[in-house]
Amino acid sequence: MTTFEAGKALTEGLASVIRGKDSTLELFTAAFLAGGHVLINDAPGLGKTTLAKTLARLVGNPGSAEGTADFRRIQFTPDLLPYDITGVDVFNPRDQRFEFLEGPVFCDILLADEINRTTPKVQSALLEVMAERQVTANGTTRPVSPVFFVAATQNPVESVGTYPLPAAQLDRFMMQLSLGYPDEESEREILHEDPAENALPRIMPVVSRTEILASRAEQKEVYCHPELEKTLVSIVRQTRTHQALRLGVSPRGTLSLLHAARALALVRGRDWIEDSDVLDLAAPVLAHRVLTREDRLEAGTIVADIAKSNLKRMLRVTDWSREPRPYERQA
Repeated sequence: MTTFEAGKALTEGLASVIRGKDSTLELFTAAFLAGGHVLINDAPGLGKTTLAKTLARLVGNPGSAEGTADFRRIQFTPDLLPYDITGVDVFNPRDQRFEFLEGPVFCDILLADEINRTTPKVQSALLEVMAERQVTANGTTRPVSPVFFVAATQNPVESVGTYPLPAAQLDRFMMQLSLGYPDEESEREILHEDPAENALPRIMPVVSRTEILASRAEQKEVYCHPELEKTLVSIVRQTRTHQALRLGVSPRGTLSLLHAARALALVRGRDWIEDSDVLDLAAPVLAHRVLTREDRLEAGTIVADIAKSNLKRMLRVTDWSREPRPYERQA
């Protein structure tokens, strides 16, 4: 199965439950196939939890009881402790030794529900496993699933009892997405069909863990034109000097933008990146990694404007899939 076929199957499966959000689901699928993690920033009741559950049912895992991806959910609360996430050594009186009891991160797909309702100390328990897919406890390092994926949620409209995510935590997410309210037609479909109740239980796996890993190998071969590569760097570097921003994007953000663009290109049926991919991904991949100097400023708008201006200035070519050749400026 190619990445295009896997992406189409996953997007259609997600769309059968999450209605009227095809463009957001396309980006969500690209992030998952690229090996990134996603922070879903939305008001309650818009399908954040359902989205993660649907993805888990679409991914096959013969080793699990249901034949689907091993799915775990952590409800983040102020009294949560780091070992509630990663695991803890427990004394076995029969064998007179300590045994490691795995935490919920030892799974394929993890839903970190309302991640901003726990302290930064607990949030930091996810840093290593999100970046390196491993957990180190008491000097021993243990790998987690090779397809380990975190879908974290937070409610942006309620601040009581919440803790802002540190920059280091935000930087671990490849994308920040928002489903938003459905359009009128989609909401009527939801009203009549109740897909989370009726369609979700019938979802069957459409892609295996092996095929996901094969997709990530395929993504490494996606072509990025040198001029487009320069523009990616230019966009990121401008976030570091922009007068409205006090924190710019890190090199990890640059890599995330490139990896996401490669995955999105394949999902869209191409083995090369185009400027439209970069434009669609700039805000979702970069906006949560910057800090504005004033709270009233919208990071997503600033990043999108930076991307648009850089892409407009870029020397364009007629075919992004080919090697560099003499350029002609496009008005």
